[in-house]
Amino acid sequence: MSDTSEVIRRFNDAFLRHDPDQLDELVGEECVMEAIQPAPDGARYEGRAACLTFWRALAGDHATQFEPEEIAVAGDRASIRWRYRYGTGAADYVRGVNLMRVRDGKIAEALGYSKTPAVPLAADTSGR
Repeated sequence: MSDTSEVIRRFNDAFLRHDPDQLDELVGEECVMEAIQPAPDGARYEGRAACLTFWRALAGDHATQFEPEEIAVAGDRASIRWRYRYGTGAADYVRGVNLMRVRDGKIAEALGYSKTPAVPLAADTSGR
């Protein structure tokens, strides 16, 4: 499997179906992943085993749900804009994006970024 679109489709499917076993053949030996937490830089995972351990736990968590909002693929790169629901309340979610790179049909890099709780910005004129 060398098509970036197919790799990313199968990656997302593992989370949508809560099926961590789907991830095993998608992650490259030299994979590097940066999680969205802890702020400000997120935890960094290096190597297939470390990335798989993190993603398998996340995909297997039936109390949460990823909802892809937009997926864009260009060559060996992809972006996945998503919503991650962690509760049953209307506001129990966070939105974010993963910037992915596929090499030789395997995920080589995954950098995660997310929206953060309200932080006053100098340009914010809403008065919040």
